[in-house]
Amino acid sequence: MSLRLLKAAAAAIAFCGVTALSGPLAPAIAQTFERPVRIVVPYAPGGTSDILARLISPKLSEAIGQPVVVENKPGAAGNIGADAVAKAKPDGHTLLLLDVGSLALAPSLFPDLSFNVESDLAPVGMVMFGPYVLAVHPSVPAKTVPELVAYAKANPGKLAAANSGIGGLNHITAVALARDLGIEWKTVPYKGGSAASRAVVGGESNVIINGTTATLPFVTSKQLVGLAVTGDKRLPSLPDAPTFKEAKLPLSDVGTYQGLLTTGKTSPELVAKLNAELNKILALPEIQEKLAEQGGTVRPGSPADMKAWLSSNIKSLGDVVRSADIKIN
Repeated sequence: MSLRLLKAAAAAIAFCGVTALSGPLAPAIAQTFERPVRIVVPYAPGGTSDILARLISPKLSEAIGQPVVVENKPGAAGNIGADAVAKAKPDGHTLLLLDVGSLALAPSLFPDLSFNVESDLAPVGMVMFGPYVLAVHPSVPAKTVPELVAYAKANPGKLAAANSGIGGLNHITAVALARDLGIEWKTVPYKGGSAASRAVVGGESNVIINGTTATLPFVTSKQLVGLAVTGDKRLPSLPDAPTFKEAKLPLSDVGTYQGLLTTGKTSPELVAKLNAELNKILALPEIQEKLAEQGGTVRPGSPADMKAWLSSNIKSLGDVVRSADIKIN
């Protein structure tokens, strides 16, 4: 081949290389994932965290170019699933979606916790806030909060308040609420918020304080009677139910704060990329509308925001546990 042809071939190769590099590239985040990603939900299927994970997973799969599989790993108020993520390889391929209020409770409730909440897990970002709804089975002779309190005081120990599991935030809320109101009711744990809601619908338990995502459908279908909601405003789908503050109930700001985490020591760059994709998903109108239908609102933010929230609530919720002298056997 002549020198002129060699130069022409080299130029063509160089041109093709530049063209290939200057063309459309796959998203940078897709290049960091080499195998399927797991979102561990540390509760049974059907609850708030599970519903959220299954809403988010297809969108995240599109972003990273890998399948995203939801794995339910219930037990010990979410600690079994959280421990599995804490001990996973710190490469962003194992994620944890859960009620971070319950996660913040864990250090004060479980002194022998097998992982450190703040060092063995890396916050990716908050996902949503869903208020709690206080609801009763229709057979309970109470259609308002004062009627429920009066009935509970007249019948100590007769009511059974269902919760999503021992040590979960809605369990502790029911215990603290009974203490503050001077009433006595049994607290009955179930395997997740959906199971707890169904138990009250079936009359196995009488009362529930639980996230709206898992419980509100039963209220709007008249299978449960909604008496009040936490948060700072009434729900459009439940306009007659006052807020806890309006009903003069304590603990008005509790609720299900859902967040996404990964394994501690995952690189900050990868955590930041995951956070960016999460916030893009939360900005989608279809996601916001779906959550709004169930009483929830998206809570986009940075990993640092979530880290600060978690640290603050580990302290404040620990104070609630200690002041109420709550012990988990």
